[in-house]
Amino acid sequence: MQNQFEVDVTKIRNDARTQMEQGPVTKTYGADRERLIEVLNQVVATEVVCYLRYSQHAIAATGIDRAQVAAEFTEHAQEELQHGLWAAERVSQLGGSPDFDPATLRERSHTDYVTTDESDLKRMLQENLVAERIVIATYQEMIRWIGESDPTTRRLLEKILEEEEEHADDLTDLLGL
Repeated sequence: MQNQFEVDVTKIRNDARTQMEQGPVTKTYGADRERLIEVLNQVVATEVVCYLRYSQHAIAATGIDRAQVAAEFTEHAQEELQHGLWAAERVSQLGGSPDFDPATLRERSHTDYVTTDESDLKRMLQENLVAERIVIATYQEMIRWIGESDPTTRRLLEKILEEEEEHADDLTDLLGL
């Protein structure tokens, strides 16, 4: 015989009323909330640095393939900014403060802010591909670390990861790899 699903609705209702100030974080929340907030603020920093790097590359790029490459960089920049905002919103939902402090972005970011010669589109593409590969690897590790302890954050990171993999694929195509 399979396990029957049972839940004490009365207890859940009482807990919901007495612990309203905790917002969406309930007793059943399984993650280390404080550490997860730190990790998500690293995601915020990483995504903002990626946004800035892609934006700089889109504006600075020159050469015969500039229009196509700059358009791709601009699209990726917008998506990176959205990822950072999603992570910041999750930090807030968990009761933390999103950290957009420009003074510490670089040290908290998993990727580097790399500028290149404006005519070296290949190097721009390579530097952005390296950054995408870094975030793919680190976000995969975060997802494994979270496991089942916070399904909402895990799904958020999986959504971001999917877009980061698409970015890497786009850059690989542009590089002809």
